[in-house]
Amino acid sequence: MSEQALSNLPEWDLTDLYPSTTSAELEGDIRNSASGAKEFAAKYEGKLDQLDGAGMASAIAEYEVLEEILGRIMSYAYLVYAGDMSDPEIGKFFQNMQERINVISTDVLFFTLEINKIDEKKFAGLYENADLLRYKPWIDNIRALKPYQLEDNLEKMLHEKNVSGRSAWVRLFDESMAGLRFEMNGEKLASQQVLHMLSDKDGAVRKAAAKSLGKVFGENVRLFALITNTLAKDKAIEDEWRKTESPMSMRHLSNQVEDEVVDALSRAVQDAYPRLSHRYYHLKAKWMGQDKLDYWDRNAPLPEDDDRLIPWDEARDTVLDAYGRFSPELATMGQEFFDKPWIDASVRPGKSPGAFAHPTVPSAHPYLLVNYQGKIRDVMTLAHELGHGVHQVLAGPQGALLADTPLTLAETASVFGEQLTFRALLEKETDPAKKRVMLAGKVEDMLNTVVRQIAFYEFEVRLHAARRKEELSPDQIGEIWMEVQRESLGPAIRLHDEYQYFWSYIPHFIHSPFYVYAYAFGDCLVNALYAVYQEAEEGFQEKYFDMLKAGGTMRHKELLAPFNLDASDPAFWSKGLSVIEGFIDELENL
Repeated sequence: MSEQALSNLPEWDLTDLYPSTTSAELEGDIRNSASGAKEFAAKYEGKLDQLDGAGMASAIAEYEVLEEILGRIMSYAYLVYAGDMSDPEIGKFFQNMQERINVISTDVLFFTLEINKIDEKKFAGLYENADLLRYKPWIDNIRALKPYQLEDNLEKMLHEKNVSGRSAWVRLFDESMAGLRFEMNGEKLASQQVLHMLSDKDGAVRKAAAKSLGKVFGENVRLFALITNTLAKDKAIEDEWRKTESPMSMRHLSNQVEDEVVDALSRAVQDAYPRLSHRYYHLKAKWMGQDKLDYWDRNAPLPEDDDRLIPWDEARDTVLDAYGRFSPELATMGQEFFDKPWIDASVRPGKSPGAFAHPTVPSAHPYLLVNYQGKIRDVMTLAHELGHGVHQVLAGPQGALLADTPLTLAETASVFGEQLTFRALLEKETDPAKKRVMLAGKVEDMLNTVVRQIAFYEFEVRLHAARRKEELSPDQIGEIWMEVQRESLGPAIRLHDEYQYFWSYIPHFIHSPFYVYAYAFGDCLVNALYAVYQEAEEGFQEKYFDMLKAGGTMRHKELLAPFNLDASDPAFWSKGLSVIEGFIDELENL
């Protein structure tokens, strides 16, 4: 059954972007972009403050066309690379694309820098032009960076050096992690395969997987500590030049969220640790006949879980049925991802671990990457990434500059999709024992999304603060990790020595520092949103679609107002966390 369940998994076809890595179409777009960027600079550099509203709108529209083409090129390059990070020729192609696009984008770097030099009163007058007014949310985001903007030559240097600096270290991490092999029963497996075994039904398999992960992570920890130290120091230097208030400031700014909102979320979750994770893991230990759970048993299936592998077709139908119960239109949009080769689901050596939805560019369509291994969690991951995908499709008509949703709201459709799928499955289940297994799985997923991600965020906060004083040894990083994990997981989880190395495989710390709180933000937001949906009479679906279609044209306060929700209200977070508490209550009663 296992081979059959995991056979015929789809792999994506990237030819909707470009026919191949050596195609004339790709080379033509690079060449045309290079000449287009130089023409754009010749036309506008040093002259933006002389433009009227119509002229500024026209300049931004031309800039958007260039950004769309550069975005298509780099989307294609990254997706090819994500498909096999271990192939040196693909790695070379990806690096060459980054370097060539970096050179092109340097020619248009002046544009956003000059926008920020225009007087506020003058800019306000330009908005009398309707075409320019449409771009105001994008302009506002650019101008929010004004206090931290450096001199043009410094901005240019930072931009040009990125390919040999930060991006190179990120690539080193990706290729090193993709190249690691972990021994299990005489086989050499990739990280995603062994991490999957931490939810195996057999406790001996879970322990062996954890020990294998810990051994290999430990053997490579100096490399990952060097990457982490270098990127944290690089960030500290740039933050000092930009005079940011904290290491998190630029992330909050790009997420279009106020520092105090993130602080309120983080504090609310940390205060709730005893009522959430500590309480749940104590219950789980009792259910599994233990005083404490070893860390490798944290995501173990409950004893009565049948551990059935779910075939891909069943996973697809489960997710689409749940989407369809909420909105037939949503299901139809989701169906297109399966009908067309837009999903890469197989597990194979060198492929990027984890899962993501890449929006590419509005003139194309998103692609989804998952590593499907047939568990209920994999079904939920599929529901999650498909939520991102339909969100990206709905926001696409906003155009290349306005389609991107701020990260705090980028998780809304994905988590909502998970919630729809889970509720549909729960309603269908009549067996109390199986219902408990499903509820426990959902609670664990929510703890992983909310508690674990805020713990990750807190780990980053402490690590970056410590790195500003000195380079951190692997032991020091491990101590910070273990301290945060003890606080968040609680006394019912037993952490072994090798667990000190488990920080090293988390890609978000390297790719997007301080991104992780967006997951907790999204989960709590969706919990509150779903409560509104359950109480709503008519019109919720329409408001929900309007929110997704808005893309990056509105901030969280404006987007949530139609639902009478406000993320700046501390009670908002309590409402979201109380949903998790309610599930734990229900589990105790079952």
